Amino acid sequence: MTSLSEIASASRRLLPPRSTERFARPHLTPATSPAKGEQVTTRDRRELRLRGIEPGDVAALQRCFTRLSPEDIRRRFLHAMSELPAPMAQRLCRLDPQIETAYVLMDESERPAEMRGVGRIYVDEAADSAEFSVLVEQDWTRLGLGALLLQRLVDDCRRRGLSEIWGYVLQENRPMLKLCKELGFTRRLAPDEPGTAQISLRL
Repeated sequence: MTSLSEIASASRRLLPPRSTERFARPHLTPATSPAKGEQVTTRDRRELRLRGIEPGDVAALQRCFTRLSPEDIRRRFLHAMSELPAPMAQRLCRLDPQIETAYVLMDESERPAEMRGVGRIYVDEAADSAEFSVLVEQDWTRLGLGALLLQRLVDDCRRRGLSEIWGYVLQENRPMLKLCKELGFTRRLAPDEPGTAQISLRL
C-alpha cells in the first residue's frame, strides 16, 4: 500500500524544475545580480535583462504594445485592443507587492531600453492561488523566453506558499498550450469562455 509520504514525494517530482535548473543551458544563460536582475543571453547571442517591473516602465510598456500584432493582443488580453491607454499602463507598472508580481525582459541595447516580454501574476488570497499572464514580442519568440518568464512566476508562487497557479489561454494559442504542458500544467475547457482553455498547476 502506498503511503501518504510516498504520494507526496511523487507529486513533488512532477513539479517543473526550478528556474536555475531549467535554464542553466548554453543557449539561455541567466547570470543573477540581485540589484539589477538577471542578464539573459539567448542562443542567437542577443542579450536581455530580466527584472521586476518598475513605475518608470510605462512608456516602454506602451511602445511594446504598439509592436504587437492584433493576434498577439487578442491572445494576451483575450479581446481586441487598439491601444494601451496611459492609465492602464500606469496601473500595470505600479504593483501591490502583496498580491502582484511582474517580470519584464528589457533590451538595453536600445536607447531608451525596450521591453520585449512581460509576465505577471495576480494573487487571489481567498482561493490561495494566482492567475498568470505571459507575453513575448513576436521577434523574440521561440527562444525560451516565455518559458523563463513562466518559470519565474511559478517560483514566485512557490515562495508565497500558494497552492495553485492558473491562467486562461485561447485554444488557438498552441505554442503557449504546448509550453504549459511541458511545465506540467493541466488543461480544461473554460465553460464560460468559448474557445478558451483554463490551464493550472498545483504547487
